Formats: sequence, structure tokens, C-alpha cells
Amino acid sequence: MATVEQQVRIGSGTFEDLDAVMEIMDSAFGRRFGEAWTRSQLAGILPMAGVSLMLAREPHTDTPVGFSLVRAVADEAELLLLAVLPTHHRRGVGGRLLDEFLKRARNDGIARVHLEVRDGNPAVGMYHSAGFSPVGRRRNYYHAPNGKRFDAITLAHQF
Repeated sequence: MATVEQQVRIGSGTFEDLDAVMEIMDSAFGRRFGEAWTRSQLAGILPMAGVSLMLAREPHTDTPVGFSLVRAVADEAELLLLAVLPTHHRRGVGGRLLDEFLKRARNDGIARVHLEVRDGNPAVGMYHSAGFSPVGRRRNYYHAPNGKRFDAITLAHQF
């Protein structure tokens, strides 16, 4: 039997997918850490040069279960967001989205990729396994609604 990782389809997303992306982001990030973007932030960045949205979809229902948002400039690319529905955590969906990001970056001649992630986010292990290394830290970068602040770790990967 194929795993969810093998079954999920990865493909490009568009403005028409913003409702699904917001549902995934709200479900995956919630409000606890101040990581989620707003719909207007997403809508504002999508038309910019070098920005791409990728969706992970269930094969039989075509339902989006995860997404990544990427921005490439010159020979660098940044993974701006990666989120997966909690019902699909630990099933390889995030890894598939990350692999697709890295594959596209290599194919496009990108020399360095980077991202920022909240210190303590379980996804840090996935990024380390994919070859990312810490290169910086932004103190108190994320602001939770309750006033608590969390550091962002900057990770990078060279090809």
C-alpha cells in the first residue's frame, strides 16, 4: 500500500487556492505563536516576480492538505511558508513539499536556499535532515497574541 507521502500530488497553486491555503495555515499555525500570515499578505505577495505557491493535494479528492510559498531572487531562494493540516502531520507531506522546493531550486540554478522557523517548531528536525544548517537567530521575532515572544532561527542550505 502506498504511503500518504507517495500518494499526495504536488502542483502549482493560484489565487483561487487562497481559501484552502488560509484554512491550512490557520489549522497548522493557529494563533499561539504569531507565525501565520494574513490573507492580504498572501494575496499581496503572490503576483510578485519570483514567488510561487505549491500545493500538496489528496490524490482522490484533490483536496489541498499542505502548501509552500517560495520567493526566488537572483541565485537565492527563500522558503517563506510551509504548512500541513494537522491531520496529515508526520505523514511525509511536509517532506514532499520541502523536497519539491529543493528540487526546483537546484533545477533553476539557485546556489543557496534559506528559511526562518520558530525556535522549538518540530519542523526544525525536518529541515536539518534535508541539509539545512543554522546561520542566524532573530530574537523575539514572533509575537503571540498573549504577548509572549519567540525567536526565529535562520537556516540555510548551499547547493
